[in-house]
Parts: sequence; C-alpha cells; structure tokens
Amino acid sequence: MMKLKLLTKTNIEEALSSVRNKQRTDAQCTDSLSTIFNDLDIKIQNNFDFDQLETQKIFHLDQIREVCIHYRLCFLDIKYFKGVLPQSAQEAISKIEKEHNTKLSDFKIMAPSVLFRLEKKDDPLLLVPMGNNFYYLVHKWGNDLHPMRKIFMWPFKNIWNLLITLLGVSWIATALTPMGLFTKDPDASAYWMLYFFMFKAIASVVLFCGFASGKNFNPAIWNSRYNKF
Repeated sequence: MMKLKLLTKTNIEEALSSVRNKQRTDAQCTDSLSTIFNDLDIKIQNNFDFDQLETQKIFHLDQIREVCIHYRLCFLDIKYFKGVLPQSAQEAISKIEKEHNTKLSDFKIMAPSVLFRLEKKDDPLLLVPMGNNFYYLVHKWGNDLHPMRKIFMWPFKNIWNLLITLLGVSWIATALTPMGLFTKDPDASAYWMLYFFMFKAIASVVLFCGFASGKNFNPAIWNSRYNKF
C-alpha cells in the first residue's frame, strides 16, 4: 500500500486542500470570507455572490505559497503562461461569471515553472483573486505531477536542504569508489580525505551550474517572473 501511495501522481488541487485543512476548517474559512466581504476598508477583487461560493475552492496566498515551494511551482499572472486555456477552462469561467453575475479578471496560473517557458500540460490551476490574499479556484486541467516531484524538488527549497543533499550524494559516491585506487592501506583518514574531495568536486559542479544558469531556490521563484526556473 505504501509503495502504491508513493507512485500515485500528485494533484495540485488536492495538495492545496491538504495544506488548507491542516490550517483551518471550512467554518473558519467562511468566517474569514465574511470578514472580507463585510470590511469596507478592504478592496474586493472580482465581486462574487457569497451564497454561490464553494468554500473548498477558496485558498489563501500562504497556502498557495507553501505548495509552490514544496513542489517548485510558480504562481504568476496568466499573461506569462505559455500554454493555451483549454475549452473546459473557458467554459468554467463562463459558468462562474453567469452564476455570480460578474466579469472575472486578474487571472493567475499555478503550475510547474516549465509551463511559463514551454507549452506543456502538467496540472495547471486557474485562480482569480477575491481580496485580502484569498483566491478562488476556477478550473484545473492537464496531467497530475510526477509522484516523486516533491522529493526531487526538496533540495531546492533552501541552502540547507541542498547542503544535506550534497553531503548525502558525496557519501554515496565515496562508498562506491574503490579505496584501493588511491592507497594500498585504506584507513579512516584516507576515507575522510576521499569524502572531502568528493564533496568539494560535486558541490563545485552544482554551484557552478546553478550560478551559470541563474537558478534560484523555490522561495525566491514561486511568484517572481524575473528568476530563472
């Protein structure tokens, strides 16, 4: 069962819902929304009919940010999206506009960063702002994420994760390298010298490639159009 769970593709909408459910209940979400709509000092974006809203489709910016950082996703204005909105997304927009008697605007896309450079179909989400950093999910389409994406993207969350990854990879490389190639009498001192050499070599390559290509960590790119992905 554990193996099957690990191999199950990741649905971004479900990942968002999971993060939200850890933070608050639907009742708490409704209370927050009531505050948004009743507070005249807060600018409302996209005038929704409160009675028509589906609370399970409402997410706060902090929840979106958390999922983006975990899976190395981007949350950007739709104008930066390289793909084409499918007919199903256009129909979803029309349906919501009709139900809420409004015209939606300021659309944002939450998707893997590659979709903002190339035309692919990996699980994009179309959202619109409601105000006070809340967003309403309009439509989801495309394919789910690779089941191991969260693990693959873990080293890119911050410098400490990358350091731990480099130390682990260096340890594996050292363990796979025959010590007899370097000394006739392998001992602990020789092992640690080889480990240090492996770490320095691997870290140098990673840092050089990262700086040369302008890569950055997940927290820096999730909502920035000016960072390379």
